[in-house]
Amino acid sequence: MKIDGQCHCGAIAYEAEIDPGAVGICHCTDCQHLTGSVYRVTVSVPKNDFRITAGEPKTYVKTGDNGRTRFQMFCGNCGSPIYTTGTDEDAEEIGIRWGNIRQRRDLAPKSQIWCSSAASWFGERDALPGRDRD
Repeated sequence: MKIDGQCHCGAIAYEAEIDPGAVGICHCTDCQHLTGSVYRVTVSVPKNDFRITAGEPKTYVKTGDNGRTRFQMFCGNCGSPIYTTGTDEDAEEIGIRWGNIRQRRDLAPKSQIWCSSAASWFGERDALPGRDRD
C-alpha cells in the first residue's frame, strides 16, 4: 500500500510503500513518555521503501530498555514525531509514526509489544496478539 504523510506544520513530508499488516502498538515506557500517551502506533517498513520528500527531520538518540540504540526523527518546527530507526540490523527498518500518515484510518494495529508496561486500564491490550517485551 502506498502511503504519504507530513508533520503537523507541513515542513517535513514523506512517502512509503508499506504492508498494512505491519502496524503495531508499543507500550514501552519510552513510547509512553515520548508521546505523552498510553502507547505509540508505528508502521514498520524496510528502509528502501521509505523516502523523505520535503524537509529534514531532527534526531533525538536514545537507548531503549532492551539496550538498543534508537534514532527518533521529528520535526524541529512543530515537534511531530516522524519515524524511528536504529543501528546494526535495526538500521534497515523504519518505524513510521501512525499519527502523521494521511491514510491512517485504513491502518489498524495487528500486534503489540512491551505489553508488560501497558496501562492496566487499557482494555484493548487483550484484543491483539502481543509480547511482554521486544
